[in-house]
This record gives sequence, C-alpha cells and structure tokens, in this order.
Amino acid sequence: MKGKVYPWVVVALLWVVGLLNYLDRQMLSTMRPAMEVDIVELQSAENFGVLMSIFLWLYGFMSPACGVIADKISRKGLIVVSLFIWSAVTLLMGYASTFEQLKWLRAIMGISEAVYIPAALSLIADYHTSKTRSLAVGIHMTGLYVGQALGGFGATLAKEYSWQNTFFGFGLAGVVYAAVLFFLLKEKRGDNSNDTIAVTSKSGLFSGISWLLTNIAFWVILLYFAIPSLPGWATKNWLPTLFSDTLNIEMSKAGPIATITIAASSFLGVIFGGLLSDRWVQRNIRGRIYTSAIGIFLTIPSIILLGFGNTIAILVLAAILFGIGFGMFDANNMPILCQFVPARYRATAYGLMNMVGVFFGAFITSFLGRSTDAGSLGRDFALMSVVVLVVLILQLIVLRPKNQEMV
Repeated sequence: MKGKVYPWVVVALLWVVGLLNYLDRQMLSTMRPAMEVDIVELQSAENFGVLMSIFLWLYGFMSPACGVIADKISRKGLIVVSLFIWSAVTLLMGYASTFEQLKWLRAIMGISEAVYIPAALSLIADYHTSKTRSLAVGIHMTGLYVGQALGGFGATLAKEYSWQNTFFGFGLAGVVYAAVLFFLLKEKRGDNSNDTIAVTSKSGLFSGISWLLTNIAFWVILLYFAIPSLPGWATKNWLPTLFSDTLNIEMSKAGPIATITIAASSFLGVIFGGLLSDRWVQRNIRGRIYTSAIGIFLTIPSIILLGFGNTIAILVLAAILFGIGFGMFDANNMPILCQFVPARYRATAYGLMNMVGVFFGAFITSFLGRSTDAGSLGRDFALMSVVVLVVLILQLIVLRPKNQEMV
C-alpha cells in the first residue's frame, strides 16, 4: 500500500485508536451506579470526582512531555505502546475491587492516553500534504466524537453484562488492536517540498519547547486553541444539565438530546471544515485560518442562544450551530500549526496545546459547577462568547503565514 492510498489507511487505522481513546476514558462517567454496589467508596460523589479529575490533571501535565518524546522517537511505537497500556488498564479495571486500585489505574490511563494525540496528529500531518491535511485530521477527529458518544452507553452495557465484563471486553479489544496496529502502521517523517520552508533544528531534548516559547505566532495559536476549549469542555460536561434545567425535563432525556446533537453536528463540521480548508488554502495562504475563524464565529451566537434560549427548538438549533462551528475549528488546529511550526516540533507544540486546553477545561468545569449551584449556569454559559470573540479577532490580526507548510 503506497502512494496516495496508504496516507488514508493511516487515518483509518488511527480513527479506531482515537475511538478507543475516548471510549475507554468516558465509560467510567456513566457506570458509577453499577460500580458503587461493589465498591462502596463510589457512593461518595467526592470520591467519584477524584477518579475523574486524577485522569484529567495527569493527562494535562504529561501532554507536553509526551509531545517532546514524540518529536524525538518513533511515533508508531508510542501509539502502539500507549494503546496497549491504556487498553490493559481498561481490562484490569474489570478486576478492580477497591477504590485505591481504581485510582491508580485511572492515573496510569491518564499518562498513557496523553501520549496518543500529539503523536497521532503529527504522524497524520506528515503523511498528508496541504491538499488533504485538514480533511485527514477532521476524519480522525470524528473517531474521537464517536468514541465519546459510545462511552455514554457504558451504563447500558454494565446493566446488561455487568460493569466488570464491560471493562474487560473493551480492554481486550484494544489490546488485540494494538497487535494489529504494530504490523500495519508505518512511521514517516516530513521532508522538504516546494511549498515548505526549512528551519534549522537544535539537538537538545527541549529545543522544541525553547523554539516554540520564543515564537509569538505559537503563543497566539496556543491562546486561540485554549479559549474555545472553554465552551468546548462546557458543552461536554454541562450541556445535558443546561438542557435539563432550562427545559425542565429529566436527565435521561436531556442527556441523549444534548450529546447526540453535538456529536452529529461536530461530525459534519470537521468534514466540511476539512474540505473547505484544503481547497481554500490552495488559493489563499490564510485559507485555513479563515475556515477556522468561520467555525469559531459560528460558536459565538450559539453560546449565547444556549445560555438564554428557553425552548427545545432554540437549544437544539444552537447546539447544532455550535457543533458545526467547533468541528470546523477542530479540523484545522494541527493544519494551522503546520504553517507556523516546523515538522520536528509539531508533536511538542500540540502537547503544549493539549495541556493548556485540558487545564482550561478543568477550570470551566469547576466554574460552571459553582454557577449551577448559584442558579446562573445559563448566564455564565453565554458570557463565554465574549472571550471567544476577543481571541478570534486576535487570531485574525496576528496570524499571517508565509507558506502552506513549515518543516
């Protein structure tokens, strides 16, 4: 499999890994009722929060280091090993009998999953030229969306087959797929082409971080990635609650409406945003930036409508608009990064972006929790539109690439 075919095989192979990445981390969030029967500590919401947060904090802290490593050694090896480890952890969670065991397993999962995204997106970027890069990244992102959506069925499977067997089954599937990936996935490093500009590299382990932190364009990209993470994480964690509170409906109805609407519209957004960006950048060097900006602009009125809307029609329309816009944004983060960061530093760069995005997500999740208790969730949800607008304007003013790709 060579030439034009194998780059898409890489996307297909990693699509499954991305699905497992989000599925394995999300299952726990819906399986608490089944698990607390056997592990009584989980009857405490505080203890359950510890399990969820320990993953998030370690995932965030480890992301930059994982990016640095991915820029130095085989990304194929990192992807295969990380998949094997987090799948083995998922499998072992089926055998856990104490809260302490679950806590340690979630910690290991956070570290191992942090390896994947920087390595995978860097590998996809090297396999795809400027003509197909955004579409390739967008298709891969749909795997994450599908995994997140399927993770919501953890409670259903736990009720039908037991929570132990649910963890065991998906963990075993990941371990087997890691073996398949070992034989089918091939490493590739970017090389010079007519639409690229070469950058001299230092040899030090942290030379990438040094180069990035002295680059004003990267700081803007970092901020531009982090600020939309606020409503991005808010919709993941609080949209079902917002729907339930605003419409006065049960969570069993509000949850599926919110999550399925966001997942389906995001799926459309990444595909459309990928196709548009790949075509636009061939005619205008800022095509990817404009495509991403359109996506972020669509999220601004949708955030306001989500905050102040009071009918199911308005809220669903707002969620669809948000999903499409955020999908267009998601599909273009790595491709935009490729215009400002040399190939040898891209995994490091995305690792830093991932860390900041996760930490912003942790902040907004906690902040909106307090807003919910205070009865101001809708208002504070809508206020996020202001900071998103500011960073959108900053991105359009500052980011002016000179090439389709920097290597």
